[in-house]
Amino acid sequence: MTCKRLLFVFAFSFLIPAGLLVAQEAVVRGFVYEAATGEPVMFSNVYIENSTYGNSSDINGYFSINRIPPGNYTLLVTYLGYDTLRVAISLKAGDVLSKRLNLVESSFSLETVNVTAERMEAEGETRTSVVNLTPRTINRLPSVGGQSDLAQYLQVLPGVVFTGDQGGQLYIRGGSPIQNKVLLDGMIIYNPFHSIGLFSVFDTDIIRNAEVFTGGFGADYGGRISSVMDITTRDGNKNRVSGKISASTFGSKLMAEGPIVKAKHENGGSSSFVLSVKNSYLEQTSKSIYNYVDENGLPFNFLDVYGKVSINAANGSKVNFFGFRFDDQVNNYKALSDFSWNSYGAGTNFVVIPGKSPVLIEGHLAYSSYEANLSEQSSPDRSSSINGFNMGFNFSYFLGRDVLKYGLEMLGFKTAFNFTNGVGRTINQFENTTEIGGFVRYKATIGKLLFEPSFRLQYYASLANLSPEPRIALKYLVNDWMRLKMAGGMYSQNLISADSDRDVVNLFYGFLSGPDNLPSRFDGEDVNHKLQKANHFILGAEFDLHRYVHLNVEGYYKDFAQLTNLNRNKLYDESTAGFTVPDILKKDFIIEKGEAYGADIAVKYEANRIYIWTVYSIGFVNKKFEVVEGGLANYRPHYDRRHNANVIVSYTAGDRKQWEMSGRWNFGSGFPFTQVQGYYEFLNFSDGINTDYISTNGDLGIIYADLNAGELPTYHRLDFDIKRRFYFSERTTLEANLGVTNLYNRENVFYVDRISNEVVRQLPLMPSFGLSLSF
Repeated sequence: MTCKRLLFVFAFSFLIPAGLLVAQEAVVRGFVYEAATGEPVMFSNVYIENSTYGNSSDINGYFSINRIPPGNYTLLVTYLGYDTLRVAISLKAGDVLSKRLNLVESSFSLETVNVTAERMEAEGETRTSVVNLTPRTINRLPSVGGQSDLAQYLQVLPGVVFTGDQGGQLYIRGGSPIQNKVLLDGMIIYNPFHSIGLFSVFDTDIIRNAEVFTGGFGADYGGRISSVMDITTRDGNKNRVSGKISASTFGSKLMAEGPIVKAKHENGGSSSFVLSVKNSYLEQTSKSIYNYVDENGLPFNFLDVYGKVSINAANGSKVNFFGFRFDDQVNNYKALSDFSWNSYGAGTNFVVIPGKSPVLIEGHLAYSSYEANLSEQSSPDRSSSINGFNMGFNFSYFLGRDVLKYGLEMLGFKTAFNFTNGVGRTINQFENTTEIGGFVRYKATIGKLLFEPSFRLQYYASLANLSPEPRIALKYLVNDWMRLKMAGGMYSQNLISADSDRDVVNLFYGFLSGPDNLPSRFDGEDVNHKLQKANHFILGAEFDLHRYVHLNVEGYYKDFAQLTNLNRNKLYDESTAGFTVPDILKKDFIIEKGEAYGADIAVKYEANRIYIWTVYSIGFVNKKFEVVEGGLANYRPHYDRRHNANVIVSYTAGDRKQWEMSGRWNFGSGFPFTQVQGYYEFLNFSDGINTDYISTNGDLGIIYADLNAGELPTYHRLDFDIKRRFYFSERTTLEANLGVTNLYNRENVFYVDRISNEVVRQLPLMPSFGLSLSF
């Protein structure tokens, strides 16, 4: 079936059951907004008083309560920090009543409302291996450089391993960064983190919600085999111009938002904008303020720009237009290398509420591009780029407490890559790729059981491979304080990493399309597809130990059944090598397999003015590849951290909560690394058989020990900050922030230079100060 026919079928199908769903019963649906800003209120509780009919608002503030008998009712809306809203409604058989509900911020907070909201979500959603993050949550973490950032909070999530303050990347339950999908308003972001690993490309103040799936995610998402991070930005203040200006010893930021066209009445349409610009001038300030870290300064620079325009219809339907530009530059890092990357893109997404049909239609169309370049004194230059589009349409039907969702997704991208391996052989690749995916997911509530099966069909056109991927999630409500849950599924992806296993400092972050010239056999068996594939299985339990104390325990297993990696042992050009030369010595890419397994324990206490979040993770990651002698060799990837622990404590003081203190302690066992056994003179025979090997000066070659057989020392760090807010008026607030990174100056090892044997440390004790004005 052609793509056009598939789109027609999906677009037409939502009309079919509309009349069947509301024939004898009524539907109440609509949106919940903040009265002050017009911003959607997520996860609010909307229910019929003195009944079992109710639901929660989604990421767009949308709710739908179905199968309500005709009659007169009171509709209640509750959410933490807002006054309870009561609305009288009258329903007749077949009615589809649309409501726009505006919540007013309350003068005091009610912890009981928060408990009720979390309890309803826990009992109504499977929520296995997923965490929702909002600016309120992120700001509880001690801010580095005076700026709270999503990258800093992701490091404390269960199952997440962070590899360093400088050049660090996030590895999620055994998955490498290339196996983690990042979406911003539906648009693919290829590199979400800057070279100084303390900051992401996202401005916390414009984030509405960040949904992080560490495994076992449903069929809504495809094209990655480890995890998904789905970020949604705010629409912008619809009532007045507001914003934020901040500056610190690390960088500065400007955020502005406001109405373009105000609604003429309470239920009218409107349009708004939001714009964010943030940058780092650490390279300049570090030469004076932090010159004790490095007399040459910390050469990390970035500039991030994001803008969005939202057009809202009276019934809640809306369309957004957005664009971004992210730049990162590392100048003369340790006098050895220059690294830079830039990324840009634009797109649109929409939400449509058809007239009397109980369906929600969502869609997106976007283009994004990423290019990275690395120049090193001791190695050839490297470059990588990827650009392309992605689009999709989703349809959601609300059937009482059940939900049916299905959709179609298509993406196309082009990759270019240039790399020279450790033995001087060059690998070049230029590829165009198209992927098409369709999915269906059904969430059913059967007594105390939440049952959520889903299925995805993903077609990789460039590899001519079709991947059927069944997935499932379950939750059983044992009693009022205990819930058991499970998730699992099959996953595939085409993209592979352009990183080198030999890199000591992994600044370079590149992309490759999955090649079609893989070895024909692996581990004694024929290779029947060219994709990377994984199977997930997760088992867990949730406990409400106290009104304010919640415990979450999960065990996971990820079977990476087939992986593709750069061939670190390539010696011959495939075009000239004879058939007697084994694939492992001439192919650009090799096949590997692996597994990741472990357990995560998270405890949260939240009451009054105290917030405590404690996480402990134990994890094991193993990979296998073929060796020339035959058989498989095992190795630990460089991010295999056995133990990881985080403790966050936040306390708010003062009659207006104007004081806030927070601390975070992180502990991690040592990372594996490849040791050096010796050195030799390396001749690359650039002139072939005419090379005069007697007089030619060779390069310094390194004799490596077994891959990642060594282990670095343990890592631990304590961060602390204190904030003071000054309220000048109802709308104007100045916040002063004083923070300290690595409070007790732990000398954590960053890496050991393979030539000089110099031990390079992570960031030492670094105080920071910042001011932020909100208006």
